[in-house]
Amino acid sequence: MTYLGYKLQCDFTVGEAIGQLVIWVLLSIVTLGLALFVLPYYFIKAPINRTSLVDATGRKVASLHVDVGFADILGHALVWLLLTIVTLGLAYLVYWPAVIKRLLNAVVITNL
Repeated sequence: MTYLGYKLQCDFTVGEAIGQLVIWVLLSIVTLGLALFVLPYYFIKAPINRTSLVDATGRKVASLHVDVGFADILGHALVWLLLTIVTLGLAYLVYWPAVIKRLLNAVVITNL
């Protein structure tokens, strides 16, 4: 199936974003900032998982899903945690684009 002429439609709401932000602020406080190394995965993964592929008539024809498990996230985050410590925080700036790349490469399009 070819997807030329199709658009992406994201149903991620502001309420969901605020809820996610509150949870991550609390997790960051409780874990003394260590949760910030897993945060990019879930911040980016949530809107992608609420995205659909829509045809020219507005009908949803497929959905997007990020297929990344917690073990993969944790392994990648630990490596970047060490790099961030060694580079005195500079590696964290490169970590976000690295996470975005990993998540986009893990997107699976499923027909409805």
